[in-house]
Amino acid sequence: MRFVPHNAADVEEMLAKIGISSTDSLFQDISSELRLKSELKLPSGLDEITLRKKITALSQENAHADEYVSFLGAGAYEHFRPALIDHLLLRSEFYTAYTPYQPEISQGTLQAIFEFQTAICELTGMDVANASMYDGATALAEAIIMACDQSKKNKVLVSSAVHPEYLEVAETYAWARGIKLVEAPYLDGLKNLAELEKNLSSEFGALVIQNPNFFGNIESLKDIIQIAQKSKVLVILCADPILLGLMEAPGKLGVDIVVGEGQSLGLPLSFGGPYLGFMATKDKYVRRMPGRIVGAAIDRRGNEGFVLTLQAREQHIRREKASSNICSNQALCALAATIYLCTLGKKGIKEVAEQCLAKAHYAKKILQEIPGVEIAFSSAKTFKEFVVKTEEPPQDINNRLLKAGIIGGLDLGRFYPELANHMLLCVTEARTKAEIELLKRVWEGEQ
Repeated sequence: MRFVPHNAADVEEMLAKIGISSTDSLFQDISSELRLKSELKLPSGLDEITLRKKITALSQENAHADEYVSFLGAGAYEHFRPALIDHLLLRSEFYTAYTPYQPEISQGTLQAIFEFQTAICELTGMDVANASMYDGATALAEAIIMACDQSKKNKVLVSSAVHPEYLEVAETYAWARGIKLVEAPYLDGLKNLAELEKNLSSEFGALVIQNPNFFGNIESLKDIIQIAQKSKVLVILCADPILLGLMEAPGKLGVDIVVGEGQSLGLPLSFGGPYLGFMATKDKYVRRMPGRIVGAAIDRRGNEGFVLTLQAREQHIRREKASSNICSNQALCALAATIYLCTLGKKGIKEVAEQCLAKAHYAKKILQEIPGVEIAFSSAKTFKEFVVKTEEPPQDINNRLLKAGIIGGLDLGRFYPELANHMLLCVTEARTKAEIELLKRVWEGEQ
């Protein structure tokens, strides 16, 4: 048994202690009309051996990256995870209390978060980072609210080439705050610079872009930032942290807020979570930043320590003054990312990015040799993802691939009706030359 259940004597003793005769008395303030009149229609309990077999059988029905070769990305990526991560992450001392409110007994947790913040600042070139967000989507939504609070405006221009599911989350947050999101169209898979310059004005509080964008294409950040700065509009960048190891840091280019999904930094796919959102910004916006920030401090004896600082959450100040209602962070996931970044270092991150770039371009080269397949947005530069246009329905291709143990790409028609028969493929450093060539052969129907 993983736990010791209460027996009848235990229940009677507890009820007697609090002065009631039955558990029904605990719910006496709830109207009888709202209570169940019969037992829930649930199966009877199972012994542990039977339960383990049942759960194992259910889990084996999933197609996962340990058994299949995956070319699916779109926000969740299979990267190599050094064994060191789990060896450290699974140590019991890291399973700490929910929140390190008492710094005198939480120095280890606070220092680990501080190191995460430092690593994110190094990666993004920004001045300050918070203790993490739920995931990339909520980090983007919170950044939009933060920018509108800073600019005192309630209108934001968002590229339609930003991850569509991120946009759905952002729209939900924005609606509740009375913020209007205006989508700007893409052109040949990239931000339409001419339209951007024409439509962007000082009435917008912020501009949201993603790099690489949802199609895997690398945007012209310098040009976009210059256009935004002319209208004095804040720039929010949703970035791939692996690409940041190869390109110039967005902070040096003039980006105001950098957010993104940190799953690539040492976290497994895990069927979609838990993941890790990161957020970094300039010093002058730090008081608008949601969530927690860990800072270094000196005690009265001159010893350095770590504390939660600049807490602008609803638990600590008046609700109407709170900048966010986020009540947690992803500390364990952030620790995994910290271990990953420290293990690889600057050279390692750069090498991972270079391998992604090289292998993805090799895949692009050989896949366009297949009859009926062509590279979409061919003039755009890409990183680890790219779009192909097919004569055959993507679902048919993916079904054929799955039978051969390969998880194919994302059918973009699901999100963009104009991109029917377009597929988004991802190739990371985890893929081998043999696997990429196997993809081509099965796609062609040779194997």
